[in-house]
Amino acid sequence: MANKKLKRTGLSQELCDRLGRHHIHTCQDLFCLSLLELMKVTGQSYQNVQRLLQTVSKSCAPRMQTAYDMRKRQVNDPILAFLPTNLDSLDKVLYGGVACGALTEVTGPSGCGKTQFCILMSLLATLPSCIGGLNGNVVFIDTESTFSAERLVEMATHRFPEYFDTEEKILSMTSRIHLYRELTCEDVLKRIESLEEEIISKKVKLVIVDSVASVVRKEFDTQLQGNLTKRSNLLAREASLLKYLAEEFSIPVILTNQITTRLSRNAPRIDLVSPADDLSLSEDYCGKITFGSIFCVFLHHPKFWSCSSRRELTGHLKREQQT
Repeated sequence: MANKKLKRTGLSQELCDRLGRHHIHTCQDLFCLSLLELMKVTGQSYQNVQRLLQTVSKSCAPRMQTAYDMRKRQVNDPILAFLPTNLDSLDKVLYGGVACGALTEVTGPSGCGKTQFCILMSLLATLPSCIGGLNGNVVFIDTESTFSAERLVEMATHRFPEYFDTEEKILSMTSRIHLYRELTCEDVLKRIESLEEEIISKKVKLVIVDSVASVVRKEFDTQLQGNLTKRSNLLAREASLLKYLAEEFSIPVILTNQITTRLSRNAPRIDLVSPADDLSLSEDYCGKITFGSIFCVFLHHPKFWSCSSRRELTGHLKREQQT
């Protein structure tokens, strides 16, 4: 909640502009300043600055809710709980699909189908709610230049031929998926930081980052002193922002990640670039589905998208869950 933009806290536009000139854009930026610093920046009295802090604190503080409220909302409107993957076996394992209001990390070796899964989910999010979609727009951050519009249209016409029966519907669907190719760590972070306003203005219902690892591995050599710490801080910052967006707007956020070979059980896992690791939400989830703020789905089978292999993937996930 500390990443919330000050524009959405009830402050006047004039005050937000004044704070912005001093690079104070979020609640966190504001709270990092002392009362004297705020008095100097805003030009207001001690009492007015205290009231300002109270207003911002109330706006960004987590809202209290009971388990009953959460359960009632999910029962009354299942769309608020999950975005179904349209793969029956996987939806069964995930208890309904990709969770809304949380991060979903899809990891696996290169070529196992992570990007294909993301393309499928972006298609499903644009569908009307009556056929299992979220009826919204999608932000797709592509760091590997692997997104294929042709594959997107192919999935749409083959999976939903009755719905996508005209060129107008295909055009409408493709125009709702906003693709950004960000090829550096700085560009990815800037894009994530700008997502809040875009989610509001474009009614975004799904955010995808494919992938979080590629640009990081290119720019950070972990053999150099200090790089591992810098990399961890960057990923933690990105994960914190994405987690805030998921919870604040109750939308699913999907990240893809690559996984490398572990030589032994005691070997360090520095090659598994993962926001989940850096946030320490799950200390030892490798090979399992972790239920919590971040869900991890591991796709190991190279032929995941063929009908014959779905059962094998589901069996693998169930075995991992039980261990």
